[in-house]
Amino acid sequence: MSILITPETKILVQGITGDFGGRHAKLSLDYGTQLVAGVTPGKGGQFFEHGAHKVPIFNSVAEAVAATRATVAVVYVPPPFAADAILEGVAARLDLVVAITEGIPIKDMIRVKRAMQGAKTRLVGPNCPGIVTPGTGKDSSGGCRIGIAPGYIHKKGHVGVVSRSGTLTYEAVFQLTSKGIGQSTAVGIGGDPVNGTSHLDVIKLFNEDPDTHAIILIGEIGGNAEVEAARWIKANCKKPVAGFIAGATAPAGRRMGHAGAIVGGAEDTAAAKIAVFKECGIEVAATPSDMADALLRAAKAKGVTLS
Repeated sequence: MSILITPETKILVQGITGDFGGRHAKLSLDYGTQLVAGVTPGKGGQFFEHGAHKVPIFNSVAEAVAATRATVAVVYVPPPFAADAILEGVAARLDLVVAITEGIPIKDMIRVKRAMQGAKTRLVGPNCPGIVTPGTGKDSSGGCRIGIAPGYIHKKGHVGVVSRSGTLTYEAVFQLTSKGIGQSTAVGIGGDPVNGTSHLDVIKLFNEDPDTHAIILIGEIGGNAEVEAARWIKANCKKPVAGFIAGATAPAGRRMGHAGAIVGGAEDTAAAKIAVFKECGIEVAATPSDMADALLRAAKAKGVTLS
């Protein structure tokens, strides 16, 4: 099993005719993702062609959903138009919208969050690397790749990975795969201060998934989402969990990389979050290179064998 997506999930790409969206649409098709439609206003009736694939393009998400029964959209639309692209997926009652776009204005995302209250659709992102559920083929192909993560570093297995950082997601996944340990699903939730799905949301899904046997939680300075997730884990999760917090050397009050990575409160610092992780029984990786080993330590402590 996996969370959020499966190899059978039908995907549509908003912004498929752009250079960035088109490039990653091709990589997803190569991975075996069921990419069934593209959406670019004014280009309906055309096709996105890649090898043997001929993906129809529609003028709107609603048209694409009606014709293909896609349930998930991935957004590569430029920042000024990305919020409306997300809301178009919400209006079409998609199960999931994954917003890759970086630099969406915060006021636009506040508008999106308000409009999505009570909606069927879940949002992952924005400013995120997306989601990968590995398959069983060569280089884990035959799975579902949504976004910009390199599919070939994944391996099908039983570890769930959730992270605010794209590159640290890839690092954790590659470390696991290098040790012969596969992943159920890897989820990059993005580094913006106003986003859709949180660490805790994903942790709850991994906790409920019988095929996810252990979890890596990667956070960074800024906000209290990691602390919230850690305290929920202590109270509710019996699975081994390892964590890493980036930004230990960042000066207070200065944004580091992600728009949400700025220390503003007592629980926003790396030291505070690491302390809470330890208090909640999460095995802490001292450096990024220690993430897989930290999970192995956590698994050993709980008598769980990972493969």
